[in-house]
Amino acid sequence: MTDAQPGRPTENAMRRALKRARDGVALDTAEAAVLLQARGEQLRDLSASAARVRDAGLEAAGRPGVITYSKKVFIPLTRLCRDRCHYCTFVTVPGKLRREGHGMYLSPDEVVEVARQGAALGCKEALFTLGDRPEDRWPEAREWLDAHGYDDTLAYVRAMAIRVLEETGLLPHLNPGVMSWTDLQRLKPVAPSLGMMLETTATRLWSEPGGPHHGSPDKEPAVRLRVLEDAGRSNVPFTTGVLIGIGESYEERADALFQLRRVQRQYQSIQEVIVQNFRAKPDTAMRAMPDAELEELAACIAVARHILGPAARIQAPPNLVDAEYALIVGAGIDDWGGVSPLTPDHVNPERPWPHIDQLAERTRESGFELRERLTVYPEFIARGEPWLDPRLLPHVRALADPATGLAREDALPEGLPWQEPDEGFTATGRTDLHRTIDTEGRTADRRADFDAVYGDWEALREQAAPGMVPQRIDSDVREALAQAADDPTRLSDDQALALLHADGPALDALCSIADDLRRATVGDEVTYIVTRNINFTNVCYTGCRFCAFAQRRTDADAYTLSLDQVADRAAQAWEVGATEVCMQGGIHPDLPGTAYFDIARAVKERVPGMHVHAFSPMEVVNGASRTGLSIRDWLTAAKEAGLDSIPGTAAEILDDEVRWVLTKGKLPAADWIEVVRTAHELGLRSSSTMMYGHVDQPRHWLGHFRTLAAIQQETGGFTEFVTLPFIHTNAPVYLAGIARPGPTTRDNRAVTAMARVLLHPHITNIQTSWVKLGAEGAAEMLRSGANDLGGTLMEETISRMAGSRYGSYRSIEDLRAIATLAGRPARPRTTLYGEVPAERVAAAEASDGHLPELLPLAD
Repeated sequence: MTDAQPGRPTENAMRRALKRARDGVALDTAEAAVLLQARGEQLRDLSASAARVRDAGLEAAGRPGVITYSKKVFIPLTRLCRDRCHYCTFVTVPGKLRREGHGMYLSPDEVVEVARQGAALGCKEALFTLGDRPEDRWPEAREWLDAHGYDDTLAYVRAMAIRVLEETGLLPHLNPGVMSWTDLQRLKPVAPSLGMMLETTATRLWSEPGGPHHGSPDKEPAVRLRVLEDAGRSNVPFTTGVLIGIGESYEERADALFQLRRVQRQYQSIQEVIVQNFRAKPDTAMRAMPDAELEELAACIAVARHILGPAARIQAPPNLVDAEYALIVGAGIDDWGGVSPLTPDHVNPERPWPHIDQLAERTRESGFELRERLTVYPEFIARGEPWLDPRLLPHVRALADPATGLAREDALPEGLPWQEPDEGFTATGRTDLHRTIDTEGRTADRRADFDAVYGDWEALREQAAPGMVPQRIDSDVREALAQAADDPTRLSDDQALALLHADGPALDALCSIADDLRRATVGDEVTYIVTRNINFTNVCYTGCRFCAFAQRRTDADAYTLSLDQVADRAAQAWEVGATEVCMQGGIHPDLPGTAYFDIARAVKERVPGMHVHAFSPMEVVNGASRTGLSIRDWLTAAKEAGLDSIPGTAAEILDDEVRWVLTKGKLPAADWIEVVRTAHELGLRSSSTMMYGHVDQPRHWLGHFRTLAAIQQETGGFTEFVTLPFIHTNAPVYLAGIARPGPTTRDNRAVTAMARVLLHPHITNIQTSWVKLGAEGAAEMLRSGANDLGGTLMEETISRMAGSRYGSYRSIEDLRAIATLAGRPARPRTTLYGEVPAERVAAAEASDGHLPELLPLAD
């Protein structure tokens, strides 16, 4: 590890940076690095301005003059870890645990006993600390988990958090290390807050031999930043922070703070930032490293305050400040973190916690009142949905002061059931939206929490800008056309990009090639399906910025259907010849993970012959995380309940560069792929989709097509590819001035034609959307490589809420007429593109696919 510390800054540089801090001017990285070196009188100047920023933030938060702490117990669930941090004494090895008479993990009874003792002393937080994924390194950890029936360490963490909630009432705060997006979905329902220290963004401390994080896969800064971003996308109140004095330069230290500001600005999810000073420990590789000085700690706290602003909650551990409380308070903290009257600091065991009375007195000497908070900060309690899972609300409300959101200091925790909300499937809200969207329209062009639920729009504009820059194409279009006509499977990426950019005569030639390929592959018949869409709720807080369908539960257009209403709609569809219901809904926080099973079962019990095509990969992940099941086990249970296939929606563009502009909280591309692959392995086939024409470019379309083709070659599970042109009118990302106003006609033709070309011969059915393009537009796509029109739908709310002008329903004759416009015959199909039974054909022909009086349904 090299020493990267530069020389002291010049007096002029320090003077200028201090003045900018005093004046409240935004600092840059270089100025922050200068201020991190303030000492003596310069530090007092810096601290004074930082304290003013802190005080303004406390005033705005409604608790002036208050410094908070959390009364907690420390639960070291396991001291095994796959990482090798060179300063850590918390982590040990299996042999040492055995010699000391300990198990590889605390047993469930040990966990509950620690929590129960803490509850008796008035503690309200159970801090779970553990090593990262020890089963990946230690066979003994894997054996322990297998013997006790847990798939992995995080499954055990989840189970123990539930036991603590139910048996003691303490609120879990989980620090399990690096978590994936899916891991966060698993853990959010069992803990009001989660955490992971960023520590540093100095990659060299991880990558270079001798660095403190060398050999520790979970300490790569990019990996840890991704966790912070995924927590923000998942609406998780998150604790993080920096560890100073481990060999980073002042510039690197400043960069870490600016990275935290970036994440907070974009997602507003960081509930507190810990500034922790390195303390050397015996028997570690860094035992000879000097401790970070307390003035260095104070300078970092003050700079963090200036960078992160008045609304940030900044914390320093009180057992690491050598009783220099006034110095640390004066630098701008507003929280002392967790303090335990029962358990030691297992990470810094040589540093005992101060007694709470002593901490209160020393805080008072600095002019502040010490107040107890919960593990989740008052701001997040006040925000409510979607930051707190409904199953946790009773536990939090039992301990929170309703006026302040701080802890009720006289409250003693008591165990409460951790269970699904009582409401379940109760018909609420505008349940006739499926019918009245075409007659009365939507109440407003945007949901009421438009400015909050999607993240920071300005930060999003900056993020979106690079991806929207058109790419220069130098490939020969004529050569690419020739290759597409001769053997489309041999098109290079450069040739494919040239064709995706084609226009004029070249585009006409491409569409002709695609149409010829369509004819040779599937013939001239245009297929369609008699189906009904059932969107069982539009209450959702995922924050998809392209979606105009999702509503808050209190919005005028919000609704949730009862199970009987879902089954009634399926029965109505069967009466008029439908072979399929397609069911999707918002990620409603009150619906349990088993709700999807109930929906499928309700339809099958009412209409046994109906094909249930339902639940996007996002809904699958939501169901799995809420039930604690693996994706495979959840899909297996859904199949047993009546699920026949899944829609390949929620794909949008399978490129996270685009996805994280389009959506705040939807599943990453890798998770979408995992769900689809798993479904196919279980015999659940799916469609595939791509939504385009927003903040994407043809290079993203190409990557998407290549990904789908690769999956299909592996699984053979896709039934079709569906083109989904972006409907911009009411889409939040368009209303915010970020997205384009949907694709052009050129884009639609190019995407349809290249879907046929690039997915050949793997996905043979290419579907166009009359809902989004209208009859003329759909007919044009049938002349450009498409062979399928989708379904009658009978009701369609999602595109209509977004502003589609083409209605919610097409009769069988309407669909045949679109095929006729393209000069082609039409025939019905099943979901899996099979022949429709004669009885179904007759029922559909008799009604022309019309529901009686078009969807009147008694509630």
